[in-house]
Amino acid sequence: MNTKQLCFTNSFTENGFVFAPFDSNDAVILIPSNQSSYFKEKLNLELINHNTKEVFLDDDVSKLNHIRIVEEAIQTIDTSDLKKIVISRKEKVQLSSFNLITIYKKLLQNYNNAFVYVWFHPKIGLWLGATPETLLNINDLAFKTMSLAGTQLYTNTEKVTWQKKELEEQQLVTDFIKNQLETISSKLKIDKTETVKAGNLLHLRTKVEGMLSSNASLKLLIRALHPTPAVCGLPRDLAKSFILENENYNRKFYTGFLGEINLSNTDNLKKTSDLYVNLRCMEIENSVANIYVGGGITSDSESIKEWQETVSKSKTMKRVLF
Repeated sequence: MNTKQLCFTNSFTENGFVFAPFDSNDAVILIPSNQSSYFKEKLNLELINHNTKEVFLDDDVSKLNHIRIVEEAIQTIDTSDLKKIVISRKEKVQLSSFNLITIYKKLLQNYNNAFVYVWFHPKIGLWLGATPETLLNINDLAFKTMSLAGTQLYTNTEKVTWQKKELEEQQLVTDFIKNQLETISSKLKIDKTETVKAGNLLHLRTKVEGMLSSNASLKLLIRALHPTPAVCGLPRDLAKSFILENENYNRKFYTGFLGEINLSNTDNLKKTSDLYVNLRCMEIENSVANIYVGGGITSDSESIKEWQETVSKSKTMKRVLF
């Protein structure tokens, strides 16, 4: 970007790269295409070594706090109209050294089927991550999205058994997306749910595609989808209120979205947008890496297992730092 000035978008009619926070009421940062440079670089990933002996200890204070909030969420679900709440936490990792290019290469190695990024602005800071979840791909009026939920450790096979809790959680996200899109699109197609690998984890994924109505817009489509129940909960407004009142920290851009909007497709002269949910991410502040992790809570959740899920999600991100 050729300026240190922050740019924002509310209409999503510009073309460029957006970096959006979790809270849809907050401003969405835009890097306009006409203020940016673009280049391609081939990276050599073969020479990157991983420290497989690193041992990561639990933070007892964070553990107790996370378990407490999860139990509050379960109790709230049992006594209200809420069906799901996504509870997250921020984990601080002290860095003795930091090489951005090396860490970026490690992310590419660990998440070879994810959207891997580094994002920096002098007024916001440095973020990087590897997200397995697409919020939206759109080419003119044709769009694709997905529901992604459920988590278990990868143990050398993708042929695994999913429990009732994960299957129901996944169906909630899929039903939400279908209901949100029915009034602004046509030719909706929902694929069969499949198991996909992201780093050292497995998830349930259901692909969705359709045609945006001619009287709709990219902004309307984004607002219909974000935040999905996969990062917020259901009903969305109630879950978001619980999160803002109880998580006791600011998610900032974690579980927001990022990517290119309204770029010209030279093959067919149509506009394309590719947006991704900001998962498996970290924020670098001086010599500290803030790692953001979370999980979906339903009435069938067990607080200790939910804590363990966040630990599993943080491990791959921690390993790329050492």
